[in-house]
Amino acid sequence: MFFDAPGKPTSLKKKVYLFSSTILGILLSYLAHAVIEINYLNWLASRGEAVIFYGGCALWPPLQIALWLAGAIGGFVLGRFWWRKVYVERVWAKRFKK
Repeated sequence: MFFDAPGKPTSLKKKVYLFSSTILGILLSYLAHAVIEINYLNWLASRGEAVIFYGGCALWPPLQIALWLAGAIGGFVLGRFWWRKVYVERVWAKRFKK
């Protein structure tokens, strides 16, 4: 089932694929945000400096927005790349036909 050739590309399938990859990018950006914030807080604690919180988060708000946008845009671009590889060029199906 998982190793069969992908079905015919449809408009709905492409929209769901791109939406899902965008959501994945946003979720990964939240993980990156957490890792960056944890390291930042540890760095501030090691120096003994005070932490300024912006609405419950220690990172500067434009940086938070930039991380979120980078995740969304990166997920969308990655989704377009893999859509072309899987459904248009059919690289996966060609590999197993030989």
